[in-house]
Amino acid sequence: MTTRALLVTSSILGENGQSNALANHFETKTEAHDVVVTHRDVVANALPHLAIEELGAWQTPANERNADQQALAAHSDELLAELRASDVLVLAVPLYNLGIPSQLKAWFDRVLRAGETFRYTENGPQGLLEGKRAIILAARGGQYAGTELDSQTPHLKAMLGLMGISDVDVVFAEGLNMGDAQRDAALKEAFQAIDQLVETL
Repeated sequence: MTTRALLVTSSILGENGQSNALANHFETKTEAHDVVVTHRDVVANALPHLAIEELGAWQTPANERNADQQALAAHSDELLAELRASDVLVLAVPLYNLGIPSQLKAWFDRVLRAGETFRYTENGPQGLLEGKRAIILAARGGQYAGTELDSQTPHLKAMLGLMGISDVDVVFAEGLNMGDAQRDAALKEAFQAIDQLVETL
């Protein structure tokens, strides 16, 4: 059975980005498996910051939108279609100033939509994408996992959880700016972890 993976990359460094190295390894490894990968580079295809005009377009019934609203809503609708069509979401994420890249936040702002990927109930928000799986490929220059400075991982898990995606694996490649030996060892370990995860898809 074919697995459909949506791979979202967000490094501003292009092919020099270590998170893109993790993403490339994942994509290469899937070639020997029954996995179809859709790649969304949110840097090469950057989205603007979310503005009131776009939010208003979503809140307007589709048959009542004017031409400008239809164009604005199309950005989110395309991303939602990609996400819904996937079985597993793979996020390749660098750590910028202890957070996620603003380009990735702009992507999340388009897929975290009330009534589309979650809904409000009397018991709080309920995710509407249950049954999907997520893999986070986290590349960091320093070592932050498990410390108070790692606000990125809980943030990503919280946003995924809001959509109902609670099956989340995280692969860390840390200390990448702490010398060649540390970098090489961290990448080797991360590549091995990716290999093992691909076997489970």
